[in-house]
Amino acid sequence: MGKHYEIERKYLIRYPDEALLAAQPGAVRWAIEQVYLTSAPGETRRVRKVTVAGETHCYKTFKRRVTGMTAEEDEGEIDEAAYAKLLAEADPNRNVILKTRYRVPFDGRLLEFDLYPFWRRQAVLEVELESEWAVPRLPEWVDVLRDVSSEYAYKNSQLAIEIPAEA
Repeated sequence: MGKHYEIERKYLIRYPDEALLAAQPGAVRWAIEQVYLTSAPGETRRVRKVTVAGETHCYKTFKRRVTGMTAEEDEGEIDEAAYAKLLAEADPNRNVILKTRYRVPFDGRLLEFDLYPFWRRQAVLEVELESEWAVPRLPEWVDVLRDVSSEYAYKNSQLAIEIPAEA
């Protein structure tokens, strides 16, 4: 948390078996409500409410895109009152993003599977990396359709405006 650089590779994958995800060693299921706030050009601001095992946590995040895969990110936990106050700054041109995220440790990394209610055949897998050139090893049961790391259409901030058709 706090200010840091986030480098992540993002894959469009065939919709995974949720029971298989949940059964992975160390897997944790998050229910996420993500709201984008009005932002200055070149910047993205959002708040997120995450429910894990019956506990709710709220976060605010400010991002500045550096490249397709790298963003400068400042993120921190906030209380529910601050979350509610920031909702007044919601961007009226963006929809709320609801998703289920499975965080699965694998091969020394944390794989984040994002399952959205608007897709039935595909999902997104995100993996944070140490450099843009790193290519993570993925479990053999993950069916990658393609790498969408640099495709703006698959950034959550863009999904809040327009949802690409399923592959």
